[in-house]
Amino acid sequence: MEGGLLSVIVPCRNERDHIEAFCASVAAQQVPEGWTLEVLIADGLSDDGTRECLAALCARDARFVMIDNPGRIVSCGLNRCIERAQGRFIVRLDVHTVYAPDYLARCLDTWHATGADNVGGPWKAEGASGPNGRVQCAIAAAFQSRWVAGGARSRDLGYEGPVDTVYLGAWPRETFARFGGFDETLVRNQDDEHNLRIHKGGGRVWQSSTIRSTYYPRALVSDVFRQYRQYGYWKPFVMRKHGQAASIRHLVPGVFVGLWLALLLLTLGSLLWAASPWAPSTAPVMAAAGTYPSHGPWLAWIFAGLSAGLFVGLNLLYGLGVLLVSSLIATQQGRELMPYLPRVIAAYHVGYGLGSLRGWWDVIVKGRPDPAFGKLTRGPAR
Repeated sequence: MEGGLLSVIVPCRNERDHIEAFCASVAAQQVPEGWTLEVLIADGLSDDGTRECLAALCARDARFVMIDNPGRIVSCGLNRCIERAQGRFIVRLDVHTVYAPDYLARCLDTWHATGADNVGGPWKAEGASGPNGRVQCAIAAAFQSRWVAGGARSRDLGYEGPVDTVYLGAWPRETFARFGGFDETLVRNQDDEHNLRIHKGGGRVWQSSTIRSTYYPRALVSDVFRQYRQYGYWKPFVMRKHGQAASIRHLVPGVFVGLWLALLLLTLGSLLWAASPWAPSTAPVMAAAGTYPSHGPWLAWIFAGLSAGLFVGLNLLYGLGVLLVSSLIATQQGRELMPYLPRVIAAYHVGYGLGSLRGWWDVIVKGRPDPAFGKLTRGPAR
């Protein structure tokens, strides 16, 4: 394979505690003979000391270049890097991921072997070791489960072949000339949207199990909830842009949360209705039959009881399902995770579902995204 310049592109913001270790791991990457490396880091105007760390690092190693990303979000940072990149081949990396020493080399090998327009490895998640890392370990274990991820191939560590989307990504420069850069109106799902454009334009996205990395997810359940609420929110905007039909795994969380909210409102409304002085009385019918008292809003109370029963039944069914999935995950990943898994799984599902409902509302009714869903969701460092 003919050599050349390989461009690594990295969006980041407020990564003071991780940026030096990350850059050291990139500098130690094995690249095939004849290839050289440039590392472009788009900083989203960090205010925690990240910029100072990067400036010092760039002064020590000319391969590293810091680029300003005034847009602050990932898609803007990626595009600023792509505009500056000089390489024949471009690889995206993330600060919160640990890479195999041959990660870049395997990306090149897979591209050369397949000729795909985007290549990458499976999305493998892990948590920090020790008692303090158990919540993050539970978050990572749930992330990897098909019952939480909906069977996405990008989470299948052994899969090799074409995929809808791939973790991070690595592209020949020609891919961006053919299909354009990342959509800067999207705060989340920008990689999904870009891969969808590749597919619609006749290109291919390929996943190889030889491209190995480990992602460290959010360490707090509340951060996971906010992150997946954003993912759910932005997905409808991608679907609207491309006229894309939703897959089952994208629809189920929103349908579930919508049904839950509808039954809750119906139950509360029917109870208030039954207790109000305006509730319809069935006295004439009951009195005529001679089998019921000739007073009381029985019809309203029956309706309230039915709606409450459906609401309780839905909660019991979901709760049992979550406990079963939690047990299956804990059996495989460690029993010590069991106390944390139910709320972690609920955070994934309910966060995505609420975001999806709000996203569809803004797509259909408002026709534009809410700026509040553009805020960063990564909390305390791992």
